[in-house]
Amino acid sequence: MRFYRGTATAFIEDTVRNQVAEKIRVAYEEHYGHRVSPSEFNSWTNSLQFVKNLVEYNNLQQSMIILEYELPYSNERIDCMLFGKGPDDKENVCVLELKQWSAVEDTDVEGNVITFVGGAKRMVSHPAIQVQGYHYYLKDFLTVFEQEKPPSLSSMTYLHNMEKTKSSVLFLPKFDEITNEFPVFVKDDFEALGEYLKERLSSGAGLDILDRFEAAGVRPSKRLVDVAREMIKGQQAFTLIDEQIAANNTILDRAKKSSKVSRKSVIIVQGGPGTGKSVIALNAVAELLSKNLMVFHATGSKAFTETLRKIVGTRVAKFFKYFNSFTQHSENEIDVIICDEAHRIRHTSNSRWTPAARRSDREQIDEIISAAKVSIFFIDDMQGVRPDEIGNAGMIRDAAARHEAEIFDFELTTQFRCSGSDGFLQWLDNTLGIRDTANPFLTQKEKMEFKIFNSPQELYKVIKEKNDEKPNSSRLVAGFCWPWSDANNDGTLKNDVVINDFAMPWEGKNDAKKLAPGIPKAALWAFDPNGVGQVGSIYTIQGFEFDYVGVIFGKDIVYDPEKKEWFGDPKNSADPTVKRSKENFTELIKQTYRVLLTRGMKGCYVYFMDENTRKHFESRITK
Repeated sequence: MRFYRGTATAFIEDTVRNQVAEKIRVAYEEHYGHRVSPSEFNSWTNSLQFVKNLVEYNNLQQSMIILEYELPYSNERIDCMLFGKGPDDKENVCVLELKQWSAVEDTDVEGNVITFVGGAKRMVSHPAIQVQGYHYYLKDFLTVFEQEKPPSLSSMTYLHNMEKTKSSVLFLPKFDEITNEFPVFVKDDFEALGEYLKERLSSGAGLDILDRFEAAGVRPSKRLVDVAREMIKGQQAFTLIDEQIAANNTILDRAKKSSKVSRKSVIIVQGGPGTGKSVIALNAVAELLSKNLMVFHATGSKAFTETLRKIVGTRVAKFFKYFNSFTQHSENEIDVIICDEAHRIRHTSNSRWTPAARRSDREQIDEIISAAKVSIFFIDDMQGVRPDEIGNAGMIRDAAARHEAEIFDFELTTQFRCSGSDGFLQWLDNTLGIRDTANPFLTQKEKMEFKIFNSPQELYKVIKEKNDEKPNSSRLVAGFCWPWSDANNDGTLKNDVVINDFAMPWEGKNDAKKLAPGIPKAALWAFDPNGVGQVGSIYTIQGFEFDYVGVIFGKDIVYDPEKKEWFGDPKNSADPTVKRSKENFTELIKQTYRVLLTRGMKGCYVYFMDENTRKHFESRITK
């Protein structure tokens, strides 16, 4: 999708007559169904004058131009693209990203700079790194660049308001490699940028190139698929067995047939902690990409998605999205959407950052099923830990029926976490009062190692030792019973989790302006080796597993031995969202600790702040 297309000559005329921004506005509002912001409209008016000067002065009127090109399967847009041939008669496509920055500062965060944008100084990626992302997105998804004689693609940034004297940070030696491949031009580089474009566009004849560009299919390139398969397959913890194979076979079969049948398919894969839901999901992404299908993996967890993106790398990260990423997609635009941790699906995709004009009452589950020919949901109905996360198998079936989709149900039971101990999970559910099971007592026969510690210091000491033996294998977590503070001015973290003389910080907030070196932000806490130095919460550990997990069991829920009941205590909770759930508070906290206590593959170690709760657990362990 693009909001303006034409010859460079027509573009010059529209700009001179002050019509180009208005034409973009009309196309924008028709596409999105809401008004463009005044700041964005003004940016078009201002920046495109400089593009007009560039094209006119360098006699590039015979080239073709498109403005505000929306990348396929993304909400990101490229400012300007030019199409034409150079003096050597070679076909070229030029990406021209425009910036209104006037000054820039350095930062010790790799790849970033600081500039005034959006009304304040903010840390942003170096402009060459941003345009690099657009460059490879085009190469990775548009088949025109895989044709027998593809056009050459060149990508650059033009900071038309920035004087050379204020741009030195952009050209520091540490950025040489990226700027050599994706050049950055500033205000004083007008003639140099003109020469760069003339080498690629001066012979015009861009219409055929543009037509081929817009008519080309949108599919992951073979190069990208190969990289994705290698990266994803490299993360597999174990091979598929038993009922996992049946679920995986159904996913692959329905996905391959999706283009040949008119009816949608919805596949629901239920399973408790450690039954391999995420492994099947990642396996399916890799396999389906190799079948030349458009497939996305989605979650509702920032920590889970950002960690996966970090593991697979920038190129492959495009396939990993959030549940709210499909608000603008048309019916059946995507072959397959794989929803991992589907219990985190929300009522709608609205958030506090959603502009009023873009808010919708449409249910998030309907957006997902509508956008895909095949929708796959991996879910554990007992892992919902927030009142606004409503995903469950029944809700998914109801939505599938609304879309007249064929429904497939699978349940995973084979246990890979908790030392493969189904008995441990049943005992835990029984002890927490979540459900009655056949395992009210934990016996010595259970392979899962479960230990209770007398102090948080002892608990952390063992977790740290386990992690030292095998890096990134162990983590300390806690119930959300302490406030989560911003970082100190020097980037260090406040010790929020305080129990007598024990004190440790939560993970670093994702929106912290600057964290000290070695401190991971919350989204990468589970992946970064330094994460062992901070306490994780339910929002950063959900979806992950470690060899050993240490749990600080707080006083937000306690066991009353006289009434033989669990009681939630909102006064001891620091989670405002869960506290507002009122009558559901106790059940949500039970499920929170169920998640925390089942993150270990080999062992679960616990410190209980409440003595009665500790005694209750001890009474359920046989010697």
